[in-house]
Amino acid sequence: MNEGFAHTTVLLQEAVAMLRPKNDATYVDLTLGAGGHTRALLEASAPLGKVIAFDQDERAILAAQSFLSEFKDRLTLVRANFRDVRAVLNELSIDKVDGLLCDLGVSSPQLDEGERGFSYQHDAPLDMRMDQRQKMSAKDLVAKLDARELTDIFRTYGEEKWATRIASFIVKERIEHPIETTGQLVEVIKKAVPAAARRDGPHPAKRVFQALRIKVNDELGALEDVLAIAPDILHLGARIAMITFHSLEDRLVKQSFVNESRECICPPHTPICTCSHVARLKIITRKPVLPTEKEIADNPRARSAKLRVAERFAKHQNL
Repeated sequence: MNEGFAHTTVLLQEAVAMLRPKNDATYVDLTLGAGGHTRALLEASAPLGKVIAFDQDERAILAAQSFLSEFKDRLTLVRANFRDVRAVLNELSIDKVDGLLCDLGVSSPQLDEGERGFSYQHDAPLDMRMDQRQKMSAKDLVAKLDARELTDIFRTYGEEKWATRIASFIVKERIEHPIETTGQLVEVIKKAVPAAARRDGPHPAKRVFQALRIKVNDELGALEDVLAIAPDILHLGARIAMITFHSLEDRLVKQSFVNESRECICPPHTPICTCSHVARLKIITRKPVLPTEKEIADNPRARSAKLRVAERFAKHQNL
């Protein structure tokens, strides 16, 4: 484990094995995090395999420079959002790669280190930026958006039942006191959610914090971008492995794989195909791969993880 940026990697062996690493190939880890998947890919593709690893969090990049220093000749670290993968590969004069791996879970340090403002269990500045170079933070959203906009965020990205009520309470509270810390926001949420609804189920702030984090970092937008370009940057026979942690992510991955595996994506009941769509992916995992009971026992944060894998495909393989 990387002691400087500690995190237990989820579905480690399963995801790497699905990519079938070769010793003369190039892989992209779209989410470096603590480097668990990156290290496993480098080890499995030794002695010549290369890995390009992305992360927008400076701390992850700095930690990996030390943690993965033994692989420096085969590892390229890139501080950027993974939606920029095509541009980065162009800069590196790489047209296509032999595998893509993406673990969409938030790194444990981002959750556990209070000052990052991701967690509702630590009182800290209301931040939630994965990339500290970014201007907009969760505090800005909570301070500036109106009740309708906040409701839409909580409902869309958090699937929060009490979205309207929570948004209303936030708007009222900030008139009297600026909401600048995670602790302040948690207290407002607790006031907004009826006591009976708070007795059972997850922490009342869980869905709101998820929603703000997704919005601040445009996580679903970035995911849509990378799913759209993934087939273009994969060699024939290369695979993409996606690990998701909530239904919004999983739904996007599943639908993208389904669409890219179809010869036609015209609306149902269209009499004649007009889309000219060509299947580019073959789905490898008809059902997602889930963590074992042992992994969940060892790492409870793995409980909601799902791994889906697809392979770059062409109807005529000689194209």
